[in-house]
Amino acid sequence: MSKSRYIVKTSTGQEADLTQATILRSNNLYPFGQHNYAIYETPEGLFVKAMNSGEREIMLTSYELIDEATARHYSHPYFRQDN
Repeated sequence: MSKSRYIVKTSTGQEADLTQATILRSNNLYPFGQHNYAIYETPEGLFVKAMNSGEREIMLTSYELIDEATARHYSHPYFRQDN
């Protein structure tokens, strides 16, 4: 069994363990950019929104805690644009 863990620091400085989290919705298409996001629900009942600030080499660059209603009804404002 792998001992790798996916622990992130949220915008408020709180850590969230996403190792066993469920992805409620996401768009993680390459090439990376603002269209990338993921909404996670942790086993502890935390909801985390992960976003990409426009970075092309890293899929997700920032994380924030959100409430359950926001998580379950989230609509991402960016879409991948193919040139």
